[in-house]
Amino acid sequence: MEAADLLAERFEANRTHLRAVAYRMLGSTGEADDAVQEAWLRLSRTDAGEIDNLSAWLTTVVSRVCLDMLRSRRSRKEEPLDPHVPEPIIDAEDDGDPEHEALLADSVGLALQVVLETLSPAERLAFVLHDMFAVPFDRIAEILDRSPAAARQLASRARRRVRGAPPPDGDLEQQRLVVDAFLAAARDGDFEGLLNVLDPDVVLRVDGGEVRANATTEIRGAAAVVEQAKNFRGGGRFARRALVNGAPGIVVLPQKRAIAVAGFEVAEGRIVEINILADPKRLRDLDLSALGVEPAGRQTDSDAPE
Repeated sequence: MEAADLLAERFEANRTHLRAVAYRMLGSTGEADDAVQEAWLRLSRTDAGEIDNLSAWLTTVVSRVCLDMLRSRRSRKEEPLDPHVPEPIIDAEDDGDPEHEALLADSVGLALQVVLETLSPAERLAFVLHDMFAVPFDRIAEILDRSPAAARQLASRARRRVRGAPPPDGDLEQQRLVVDAFLAAARDGDFEGLLNVLDPDVVLRVDGGEVRANATTEIRGAAAVVEQAKNFRGGGRFARRALVNGAPGIVVLPQKRAIAVAGFEVAEGRIVEINILADPKRLRDLDLSALGVEPAGRQTDSDAPE
């Protein structure tokens, strides 16, 4: 085998791991793929014979690329509006994509990705690398150009932000029953039924992006969320059940164009979070192939649903 082919094969063996790192760092599968591609370009320009541990080297490179991308968002003032719902990963309920399952290993649900979006770039890198991928703090310190003690402190600060919410229920079928009960109650206008499946401190986030900024909102408390539940009634007939970052969710698909994706977090038998992506710019590029939907292509902002 040619040296270039062997190097490409070794890189491909690490691709899924690298995408997982990049997705947790960036909250976008498209940007994650860009970061992984940049890592390949840098590897192809490097003397691989001088690399002792290729997997560790690639993880370091992808982490630095992601850190630069996160910092660039801030320097260009491209930070998304709050609340921000990251780009979800969609699978059919009866057939999860093995590559997606690897990408979402260790329970990286949409709710956790939302919390990661609130961290600073350095906090996010320290937490993701250490707590999710067991990268030692001395390596993290090199990436951040800080001391190991400072890297440890960053991860600790991020960890405190991540903690707080109860862990999601482990039984996927039980989660689905709770979500189905919520959707049925919303469709029927059964407000008492809604209160029965909502945690008293439930959080509803809707991210409409720049195009639908007026739809962007964050609502807390069961009573307030119930008041918003009428919005689920109109799109209910177009809703397709799906796995959203490995948990029960729905994709609203009138005429096979996604206008919303909702992910639900269920803990102790009640819904504790509902995260809805309604940003037309990101929805149009969402990978819905698992639902049998072909890419819709680019749409102009004027085509965005109201």
